[in-house]
Amino acid sequence: MLSIEAIGRLKKALVWSLHDSWAFCGSEHHPNGLEDHRYRQGYLASNRPQGHQGLDLDRWCWQRKRRHWKQPIQLVCPSTWLSECVQRSALLGHWPVRVIPHPLPTEIYRPVPQALARQLFALPAEPPLVLFGAVGGSRDPGKGWDLLVAALRRLTRSVPGLEAVVFGQSEPNAPPHLGLPVHYVGALHDDQALALLYAAADVMVVPSLMEAFGQTASEAQSCGVPVVAFNATGLPDVVDHQRTGYLAEPYDPADLAHGIRWVLETPERQAALGRQARQRAEQLWNPGRIAGLYAELYREVLNSLHSQRP
Repeated sequence: MLSIEAIGRLKKALVWSLHDSWAFCGSEHHPNGLEDHRYRQGYLASNRPQGHQGLDLDRWCWQRKRRHWKQPIQLVCPSTWLSECVQRSALLGHWPVRVIPHPLPTEIYRPVPQALARQLFALPAEPPLVLFGAVGGSRDPGKGWDLLVAALRRLTRSVPGLEAVVFGQSEPNAPPHLGLPVHYVGALHDDQALALLYAAADVMVVPSLMEAFGQTASEAQSCGVPVVAFNATGLPDVVDHQRTGYLAEPYDPADLAHGIRWVLETPERQAALGRQARQRAEQLWNPGRIAGLYAELYREVLNSLHSQRP
């Protein structure tokens, strides 16, 4: 845990991997929606969000960063979208940035027979299952649960027998009425259990409003499960439209529903999407490949440092 000032005092060759937007924002870890361009304009009194009162903490933190971060640091972003945000930012737009995705232990996140996975979680054997999950489950508004609810309500007649599975929370006291059964499996605390739950699903839906990368989407695909998400922020780097899943129009529940229906329409399509998802995960996110990309970048940074010394 380093302060803003301590980061500015570091003199070694540095590579900083970003997992969110804090580095180029104020105190917040991501912009307040896609229309929030304060990180591009600079944190001014004139562009403070309406309704904010008292100390402008975001502006105060941003000004500290601008004052103390004089030497550019080599940044790594897990997605093209986050890299573009860095390049457009008023604070770090002149810093070097490279896109390297997050690695994934593909030997853990791997296909497992669906019947076995469902049996282990006491899930029904026959119905098509739509999976959704996040830390805190449906309680985080940024994860788009309300948009998924609207999409699922559209599917109750067009996808017979459809059921939903939610991880990350237990069943709430007042669960929403979706017109279809919802199974709450609670929080999962290890990779093996999470991989098994992915394998139990027919399709994973990641309806997030904003993702730096979309780790649940990459994990599900590595388990051979197609993913439906919105064509926005970091998720287009993770989901290959109509090859490993479906990218819906942001943030349209009708097109999200269409994507779920399209994946589930025929067993042959669903199986092909799952195979292609697994192949792509092995190619892009295996730790050996990601380690090699970082090693190459480290060599470049060190060579650049040595060339600058007298």
